[in-house]
Amino acid sequence: MAVKYTKTYLEKIELLFSETTYHLRYEKGSFKSGYCILKNNKVIIVNKYFTLEGKINALLDILKELQLNPMSFENKKAQEFLTELQQTELKL
Repeated sequence: MAVKYTKTYLEKIELLFSETTYHLRYEKGSFKSGYCILKNNKVIIVNKYFTLEGKINALLDILKELQLNPMSFENKKAQEFLTELQQTELKL
């Protein structure tokens, strides 16, 4: 699946996070990778000054790192979308 760098695509990824136990926030900060994951608090913080492309890439990196199980999602479309994302390779 090709990564689309659009606002709609970003919103679809954000919807995935809304169905998890993690809270996604956009904040300012000097993160080395552009994001920070506080696993004990289940909070994900992405640099709010990132470009649209940067935010999408950061969220895709986080999804790979968290290794979420698609079957844990109640929404069938979310399951399918997460499965597709997990099979996507980012080429920078």
